[in-house]
Amino acid sequence: MKPSWTSQSTGLRSFAIDQMGRTLSVAGFVLAGLMLTPWPSLAVADKPSSDIAPSSDQVDFESQIAPILAEHCLGCHSPNIKKGELSLATADDIHDLQYVHPGKAGSSRLLEVISSVDGAEPEMPMDGEPLADDSIALIRRWIDQGALWPDTVVVREKSKADDSWWSLQPLQQQFAHNTIDEFIDGPLQASKLKRNAPADRRTLIRRATYDLTGLPPTPDQVRAFVDSDDPLVYEKWIDHLLASPEYGQRWGRHWLDVVRFGESIGFERNVIINELWPFRDYIIRSLNADRPFDQLIREHIAGDVLNDPSIDATESAIGTAFLVSGPYDDVGNQDAAQAAQIRANTLDEIIRATSEAFLGLTVGCARCHDHKFDPIAQDDYYALYATFAGVRHGAVPLATPEDRLRRETLLEPLQTSKAKIQQQISQIDAAVMKRANANLAQYQKAWPRPAVDRRGTEETFDPIVASHVRLVCKAQDNHPSSKSGFRIDEFEVWSSGDESESVNVALASNGATASGAARQIQDFADAYGPQLTIDGKTGARFIAAESTLTIHLAQPTEINRVFFSSGRGEADPNSGVFTFVAEYDIEVSSDAEQWIKVATGDDRQPIQRDSVLNRRLSRLAITDDERQQKSRLESEMRDVNRRISAVPATSMVYIGRRVADDAKGPFHLFIGGSPQRKGDAVVPSSLSSLRGRASDYQLSADADEATRRRSLADWLVDDSNPLTPRVLANRIWHFHFGTGIVDTPNDFGYMGGRPTHPELLDFLATQLQQDGWRIKPMHRRIMLSKTYRQSSDFDEQAARSDADARLLWRFPPRRLSAEEIRDTLLQVAGQLDTTSGGPGFRLYQFLQDNVCTYLPLDQHGPETYRRAVYHQNARASVVDLMTEFDQPDCTFSAPRRSSTTTPLQALTLLNHSFTMDMAASMAARIRDTAGPDHEPQIHAAYQRCYARAPQADELAACRSLLSDSDLTTLCRVLLNTSELIDVR
Repeated sequence: MKPSWTSQSTGLRSFAIDQMGRTLSVAGFVLAGLMLTPWPSLAVADKPSSDIAPSSDQVDFESQIAPILAEHCLGCHSPNIKKGELSLATADDIHDLQYVHPGKAGSSRLLEVISSVDGAEPEMPMDGEPLADDSIALIRRWIDQGALWPDTVVVREKSKADDSWWSLQPLQQQFAHNTIDEFIDGPLQASKLKRNAPADRRTLIRRATYDLTGLPPTPDQVRAFVDSDDPLVYEKWIDHLLASPEYGQRWGRHWLDVVRFGESIGFERNVIINELWPFRDYIIRSLNADRPFDQLIREHIAGDVLNDPSIDATESAIGTAFLVSGPYDDVGNQDAAQAAQIRANTLDEIIRATSEAFLGLTVGCARCHDHKFDPIAQDDYYALYATFAGVRHGAVPLATPEDRLRRETLLEPLQTSKAKIQQQISQIDAAVMKRANANLAQYQKAWPRPAVDRRGTEETFDPIVASHVRLVCKAQDNHPSSKSGFRIDEFEVWSSGDESESVNVALASNGATASGAARQIQDFADAYGPQLTIDGKTGARFIAAESTLTIHLAQPTEINRVFFSSGRGEADPNSGVFTFVAEYDIEVSSDAEQWIKVATGDDRQPIQRDSVLNRRLSRLAITDDERQQKSRLESEMRDVNRRISAVPATSMVYIGRRVADDAKGPFHLFIGGSPQRKGDAVVPSSLSSLRGRASDYQLSADADEATRRRSLADWLVDDSNPLTPRVLANRIWHFHFGTGIVDTPNDFGYMGGRPTHPELLDFLATQLQQDGWRIKPMHRRIMLSKTYRQSSDFDEQAARSDADARLLWRFPPRRLSAEEIRDTLLQVAGQLDTTSGGPGFRLYQFLQDNVCTYLPLDQHGPETYRRAVYHQNARASVVDLMTEFDQPDCTFSAPRRSSTTTPLQALTLLNHSFTMDMAASMAARIRDTAGPDHEPQIHAAYQRCYARAPQADELAACRSLLSDSDLTTLCRVLLNTSELIDVR
């Protein structure tokens, strides 16, 4: 049987193993002395190589040799892996590296490694079965006949799924049904199941209200809904919910989960991001306004370069925060190879987030090689790499043209004044430096001693009795205009006398203490404190926040020498970690009030740094008149700078920067995913598996960065692209029913789930497009269906055949999400702050030094009583109550929420101070409205929590509790019930 071929855009043909259900372990070759590791098993060709009968006819590479190479070799020796630097996808490497000598099979290394010698195992395959004798004979004949390999033939592995995979097919346009219920009924009937009866009105309003707003209905709303005789009361309630601002807050949270929105950078430093909240507000505003979702997707990818006069340019630009709202490693690396790897990892995160959120495909799995399961070539991955290459993380100024003009008008005269003052200061400095340089030789005579040394600087002086010794920094060596920020690892003070008798009296072990303002970090007191300078160790350093370090001796002592350093014992002390003093004085005192200077660094040579030399020369050469003029000008400059600071700043928004140099090509495949091993060149283009079925694009290598992202954005939402509407429709279904028609919302590929109702999914996707990509009509269509409105009652017989209710014979009940639980407690306690938008609140204490720490708050004050969607979620942080109830870490996309049951949930909800506060607040409000009697209080509590009256047994239990305790305790109990946090 002739093997299958896939037409490539280059005009080459590509061989791949067809799926036959059998597998064979595949290994590579030992070539040029390199041992190559085996690759996972691959599907075997239609006609296994062992069945190919040898003959004297001319060997056809395409039908006879290519299947052997694809079956046994390509797992390790493809262009994007190249173990042993060998690819067997084309003839290039086997000829260039002389593994095959055409016409001379006996001297060809390729034949040698696959052949047995004296009955021994052949070198290759390493772990798999040896090649069949007739396959070896076929390769021998092929080499002897000249090893002809047509230039148009490329051998490739075949992924588990190919271009015929269900999710890659065009959307179905003709349907046998036109309602959701009709699509659901067919599989139910086929499984001999039937839909549950409708849910009662009380259950339905609670379900729908939580579903669309994430909040419970009020008792009055429930009462009005249940008692209404309007046949359209439910339809009207859905419309009311969709028009409420709480809708965008609830469904915005869903989308923020999908796009891995987090307000810290993650990784080692995990620095908080304070400029990303506009993206959260943008999502909420867009959903409330029912903006077309295809427009949101375009803005997520290229909102800053759409140049569409019909949309707000500033609002559109905020959408591109999607690209940089994921984790980001900002730790620099001096090694070029490591820096390139970090950069590649950063772009990989953007590629994965984009492909999973919008296409439901794991394109990231094609980073190192062609996708093993889906028809995604490595070229596809690096086409996206080239598309996003110009994107860098960070905040940028973002304002409307009117705001920019207003600011520029205010700043222009101030900037002009500043420039004039600076010019006058520069003229004085130039005159001083000209005079100083003319006298440089004379000045240098006063500097006989060597420059300070970070590894150790010594000062000796006449013996003097002192109780206190002080180092006064007049200029530090990295920034000589500053007197603070210097480091000291040890400061020694030596008593007078013979060397054998001299003692370092500054040591803490000798009774000394040290003082001096130091850099502070909240989670590690004295991490850089002055005590480090007298501990006898040099691993840690005092970091000065002011200009002095003072050593207090245990008793008055005659001293004559000090020795201090910032990088003692370091082979290379030039790092900023070892910042030192450049100019200084040593002073002593007996009472810490009157000080005597006993040494100075003024007679030392300046360190080899122009800024240090120029500062010293300027100080020596300036005249009194020049000093006065400069002082006056600097005072004027401070005033101008103050007025400039008073001009409202342009808002900074974390949408990332665009770096033209990063976007310059050419771009290449990275062999094995390593930036150090460049393969074939690639250009920005659409996904290869959809070519010919969806609107394609392929840009030139010199296409500008904006064009690349615009092209991708347009392609994602093109009417002919079946993936994006399918994925979005499935997400909406998932958030309504708890499980999507495809139960892996981010993966519509081979390793993902299969659709339970494929026709329904296509129906919803086409309806979405026909609705102009507005999702509120989709909500309405789903929520008005009988399928949605049915009860969640359990049926043991139905569960035997469909335990998870994937066929929707009942409405799947669910527990509230972490955010819904917190918001519900605030709502029923009457404490919910409905303020929307703006910077978020924090349920942790944020501590920052080189790395950041997030400490959960024990007390949640009223400033935290906003909806949970406005919490400033940091990556890898624990938030009491929310973390316990499965709030996901925003390091990765969270297309599905977990719903676990753990003892810690019960303990936290029962005992956390937040629950206690809510119970007390709820009790206070009930007393105000229901009075002092127990029975009205119990009824009021049940209405607040469940929007119903207590049953007789519940009423009796509550009376008993109140007789032994108080109303706050009763409220605390009700806040811990399953009925409060479950939706049926």
